[in-house]
Amino acid sequence: MSTIIILHNGRVIDPVNGRDDIGDIWVQDGRIIKPLNAIPEGSTFIDLAGKWVVPGLIDVHVHLREPGHEYKENIESGTRAAAAGGFTAVACMPNTSPVNDCASVTQFIVERARGCAARVYPVGAASRGSKGESLAEYGEMKEAGIVAVTDDGLPVSDSQLMRRSMEYASSHGLVVMSHSEETSLSRNGCMNEGITATRLGLRGIPAAAESVMVYRDVAIAELTGAHVHISHVSTEESLSVIRLAKSRGVRVTAETAPHYFTLTEEAVFGYDTHAKMSPPLRGAKDRDAIRAALEDGTLDAIATDHAPHSVLEKDVEFNEAANGITGLETALPLSLALVREGVISVKRMVELMSVGPARILSVEGGSLGVGDVADITVIDPDEHFVFSAEESLSKGKNSPFDGWELQGKSVMTLVAGEIQHNKL
Repeated sequence: MSTIIILHNGRVIDPVNGRDDIGDIWVQDGRIIKPLNAIPEGSTFIDLAGKWVVPGLIDVHVHLREPGHEYKENIESGTRAAAAGGFTAVACMPNTSPVNDCASVTQFIVERARGCAARVYPVGAASRGSKGESLAEYGEMKEAGIVAVTDDGLPVSDSQLMRRSMEYASSHGLVVMSHSEETSLSRNGCMNEGITATRLGLRGIPAAAESVMVYRDVAIAELTGAHVHISHVSTEESLSVIRLAKSRGVRVTAETAPHYFTLTEEAVFGYDTHAKMSPPLRGAKDRDAIRAALEDGTLDAIATDHAPHSVLEKDVEFNEAANGITGLETALPLSLALVREGVISVKRMVELMSVGPARILSVEGGSLGVGDVADITVIDPDEHFVFSAEESLSKGKNSPFDGWELQGKSVMTLVAGEIQHNKL
């Protein structure tokens, strides 16, 4: 008989099975099993008093940079950072070099991810080379292992191509993830359009640059009956479109990221390139609208949009700096801050960081029922720490939260019953 792991006396929070109690989770052969009448000899017994036990966190939106930009991040370093942050699985975007637009690149990613600290779900490019001119081969990539398609980092500007993408993806059971940006409105902009941009002398990007494309993609999803997922939502206007579409039964899901419910455009003061991202940080009104949308169900997931860069891309003038920040090791404590503030419940946080992502990607996880895969995150909700970007397990050190005092941390992650991160 293989070794049994018993996670004992933790607060088990499992929304799918309606569980929130102090109890045990038994694990054997990569699955959750029914507790036995007696503890078998040789079992591993882990006392988790005061800790939370939740379904493994799943990040639907990360950039692992491999192949092609391994100096920024690679699959091994990115998954170590993910496990340290409480994530047992991540979906990696296709804007690599070469772009993940064919089965061979997908297979490379799948092979490189074997034995790593977290599951890796490749996301394929929506168009060949992410050039927005012709569709990639979804069927072949699906067989190789992709779970979704997107040209993330770039919008699919051609509306007819986006329609064909949704139709093609739907025929293969894939979701289309939309980078919603009307580039004719955002062109040459580098932060949110408004008074802060004016004071800093920087060209702004209006909220409409996002919401216009959200409206278009929701309309195409309604036309085709396909599932569209709106990535990194940052504006109140976009939320209004999504909320209305859901009320009509459109198959739309959406995510936001911790920086959009934690920071505002004022973080750019001092021309801090670690506060530069796409879409840009918005105003307080948008931040508050995102917080409300996390609670009311308009948003389905909290994703990190983990985008590591080196100093070569960030230690430059603001308008020349690359977009993006790291997020795998700060997402959980920043989300827990919403729980402490009463914005969302702990159950809702688990739904947003585990249950919802599993459903969006149609992958295992999000549940701690008997027979479910033993992807598990153990959280110490009371641990205080100062986040140090320099000590991060990610190669990227570009975080606006460097030096922040945070509360709540993943202290253990198990993937298929194997302990991948342990700070107990």
